[in-house]
Amino acid sequence: MGSVAEKARFYLERAAPQLREFEEKDIFNKDEIRSLVTKRSDFEHLVLSPGTKPSDFLSYVQWERSMDRLRAKRCKRLKIRGSNTRPSEARVFGIFERAVMKHPGCIPLWIAYLDFAAEIKATKRWRRVITKAIRMHPRSAVLWTMAGRNAAVHGDMERARAYFLRGCRFCTGEASLWVEYARCEMEWLARIEAKKGGKGVRRGVNPMEAIKATEGTAIEGDHIALDDSDEDDELDGDELILPDPDAGEKKKKKPVFDAEATRKLEQSPALSGAIPMAIFDIAKKQPFYAAAACEAFFDMFATFGHVACQSRITQHVLSAMEESFPKSACTASCFIRQPLIGVDINTPEFPKALRESLARLRKAYAEQTKEKKALAGKIVDWASKILEMDSLDPAIRTVLEATRKGLEAELAQQEKQA
Repeated sequence: MGSVAEKARFYLERAAPQLREFEEKDIFNKDEIRSLVTKRSDFEHLVLSPGTKPSDFLSYVQWERSMDRLRAKRCKRLKIRGSNTRPSEARVFGIFERAVMKHPGCIPLWIAYLDFAAEIKATKRWRRVITKAIRMHPRSAVLWTMAGRNAAVHGDMERARAYFLRGCRFCTGEASLWVEYARCEMEWLARIEAKKGGKGVRRGVNPMEAIKATEGTAIEGDHIALDDSDEDDELDGDELILPDPDAGEKKKKKPVFDAEATRKLEQSPALSGAIPMAIFDIAKKQPFYAAAACEAFFDMFATFGHVACQSRITQHVLSAMEESFPKSACTASCFIRQPLIGVDINTPEFPKALRESLARLRKAYAEQTKEKKALAGKIVDWASKILEMDSLDPAIRTVLEATRKGLEAELAQQEKQA
C-alpha cells in the first residue's frame, strides 16, 4: 500500500456502509456524519503516520466506542431497529490488531485488547489474542495471570493450571504470579466446599466429579504434573440434549462412584490444601523468596476464612516464615494477625481473638530490634482497617484506637531520632 493518505482512505472506505445506514435511518444527520468522517480521518492519519504512540491507538478506540454508545442511545430513544454494534466492534478489533502489530512490545496495549474482547464476550478472539500476547511476552506475570484466571472463571481448571504452571516456569523473578496461582486454587477449594454443602450448585455439575478431576494432579518435588487427557466432556450452552428412547430397556449400569470411592475422594489431599501448600513450598526455592513474598502469600490465604483448610495453610506459611525470617517485621505482623483470621467482628469470638493478637503484639514488639518502625507501620495499617468498620463494638474500638495512637507516637519518636 502507498502513502499514509492512501492507507487512511482505504480504512475510511471500509466504514462507508455503516455511514450510509446512519443517514438512511436518520440516526445521525449529514452534518454529524461529515463530522464523524473528519474525526475518523484525523485518527487514521495519526495512527498511520510514523512515530505514532500506543496512546494514539487507545484514544482512537475510545472515540469509536463512545460513538457507538451514542448510536445505541439514539436508536433506543428513536426506537430504530436493525442497527447493531457489530460493525463498530469489528472496527475496534481492527484498530487493536493494527496497534499490537505496530507496538508488539507494549503490554498495556495487549491488556486493553484482551479487556475489550472479554467485555463483549468474544471468547475465541480472546484466546487467540492471549496466545499471541504470551508468545510475545513469556515473562509477563500479568498476561499469564489473565490467561489462568480466565480459564478458571469459565470452569476449566485443567487449562487454568496449565497456564499457571507454564507461567511459573518463566516468571521466577517475582511472586505475583505464584500468589495468583495459589489464589486460584483456594477459590477452587471454596467452590468445591460450597457445592458439597449444596450452595451454588450449577445444573449438570456433580461436586464429586469436580473432586475427581484433581486426582489427575500429582505433586512430586518441584513439579506439579497434570493429566494430559485432551477429552472435553463439557457441553456447550447451545447444545441440545435429547432423551434416549431405549433408556428404560437398557440394563442399569453400576454407579461410577460407590460408597468406597466417594469416601476416598472426600479424603483427597487436594481438598486439604495440598496444592496451595505445594505452590508455596516450590516458591520457597525461587529467587524472589523473601519475607515480603511470604507475607503476600499469607495475606492472600487469610482472605479465605470460609475454607476449611485455611488455618492449616496459613500456619504452614507462618512456620516457614518463622524458620527462614525469624526477626523480620513481615513475620511478626503475620504472627500478630493470625488469631483474627476468619473471625467476624460481630461474633463473641472476636474479643478473645483480639486479646490474643494484642498479647502477641506486645511480645513481638519487645523482641523486635531491627525493624520496629516497619512493624509499627504494618500494625497501624491493620488496626486502621478494622476501625473503618461501622459495626465494631465501642469498647473494642476504644482499645484499638489506643493501640494505634501508641504505635503512631512510637513512629513519630523514631522519625525525630532519625
